[in-house]
Amino acid sequence: MRMTNKLWMRLFLTSLLSCYIHFTNAAELVSAESVGMSSSALLEATSRLQQHIDDGELAGVVAAVARDGKLVYFESLGKLNLDTGKPMQDDALFRIYSMAREVTSAAVLKLYEEGKFQLDDPIKMYLPEFEGQRVLLDSSSTDITQTKARTGDITVANLLTHTSGLGSRSSALYRENNVRDKNITLDQMTSNAARVPLFQDPGTQFRYGIHATILGKLVEVWSGQPFEKYLQENILDPLEMDSTMFWAKGDDADRLAELYRPTNGQLEPYKIESVPWTSQPTLIEGGVGLLSSVPDFLNFSQMVLDNGKFNGKIILKEETAALIYKNGVPDQAMPIGDSGYWLGSGWTLGGFNLVMNPAEYNFPVSEGTIWWDGSAATRFFIDPKESTVIVIMAQVSPSSGGGFREIFSEMIDKAIIQRR
Repeated sequence: MRMTNKLWMRLFLTSLLSCYIHFTNAAELVSAESVGMSSSALLEATSRLQQHIDDGELAGVVAAVARDGKLVYFESLGKLNLDTGKPMQDDALFRIYSMAREVTSAAVLKLYEEGKFQLDDPIKMYLPEFEGQRVLLDSSSTDITQTKARTGDITVANLLTHTSGLGSRSSALYRENNVRDKNITLDQMTSNAARVPLFQDPGTQFRYGIHATILGKLVEVWSGQPFEKYLQENILDPLEMDSTMFWAKGDDADRLAELYRPTNGQLEPYKIESVPWTSQPTLIEGGVGLLSSVPDFLNFSQMVLDNGKFNGKIILKEETAALIYKNGVPDQAMPIGDSGYWLGSGWTLGGFNLVMNPAEYNFPVSEGTIWWDGSAATRFFIDPKESTVIVIMAQVSPSSGGGFREIFSEMIDKAIIQRR
């Protein structure tokens, strides 16, 4: 790639002056070599991200890397909005979709350590509408009259590990029965999910789905507070995640990155949801309902890597935080997929994908890494072996973006000089 003089100058200054640069809500940058990484390799990673933008695969991107709790890389490149020409900014807001699940799960674990419930509690204890829920005779059918009695009950652990029998918000069954809509309340969606049959008996199969949204309702039951209030007071505020929210208003709306879809070789603005992210939704959704920023997810991820601690505060007890790294999928439901990284993964009681067999991945990861991504092109990794956190966010749907997330992972892996 031929780099512009402006980009070369930016990269050069970033490398030389990294110890003196601060970013919004982010820690001070340190030299890559001080934590066993290569600054020149990180410059190459920036160059490659810029190429994705120049090639029209992304409008803009923000990415960060920390090792040993120290920030070694932070870049914002491209445009926040192509039409206005507004540059991407360090504290840009992104639709993180499924990356909201892990934040919701942290709230659940907080209540768990307070003794509000047990992981093997049937959720019908707290949400009685699930008492008589039945199971489809054929999991591929949408005929809700063809069912059988349920064997076993959905537990809290089933919700955390996607083994409850509930399904995806985009499934034909749920679409036909209007299970999920941003114009309904959390209570209504919970009732809808209980009204429709399960795809299979609880604990028998991994099926990625609406579990974290139901967990959000359970947070309300256990805490006696609205889900968003409990989340704000117990997770977001203590972690200084002041750019994580269910909708953006006022000045926050001005830093919301535009979402694009590739159309005839061009990036065109695209709307996934009928309710704009600058309006308060009726549905406060723990599964896919948050906006956030790269600095905020650095804070969240570092807390997880540091076993529940953040800036001297205990967010989760160490024994609770350990559950975030533990595969919670029942043996009979393993493996959780039959191809690609799914075949080499488990799912933890903290709501994360867990790398169990790195050989099944098409990008470098360490065994024991926990991670996940969002359907509008965000992703984060927490690697306890290498003591690293990676957060990268863009806004494009479908989320491939020329493989920018996978390529970035490869280049960051190559930047590690001293392996742990």
